Amino acid sequence: MTDHTADAQPAYVQPADEQTYEQARDELIEVVRTLEAGGTSLADSLALWERGEHLAGVCQRWLDGAQARLDAASNAPGSDPDPNPESDSASTAE
Repeated sequence: MTDHTADAQPAYVQPADEQTYEQARDELIEVVRTLEAGGTSLADSLALWERGEHLAGVCQRWLDGAQARLDAASNAPGSDPDPNPESDSASTAE
């Protein structure tokens, strides 16, 4: 029995946990394109799918971290959580 899983991993693949958001996103786009194009074996398709799932998780962790930083910055002492309070009161008065 031949193991085809090695065929599905291109030489350019960097460990996903070491990638920037942009690198993981770009590789994920390529994985999706390859899967959508078809023509790969079942084993290769499964390996690509698993890689894509992992890359999606890496991207989500980057986005969650960015959201946490934004939340922390907006809740920091001295920051104005609502820089334009009149806009809210005008829209609720209607």
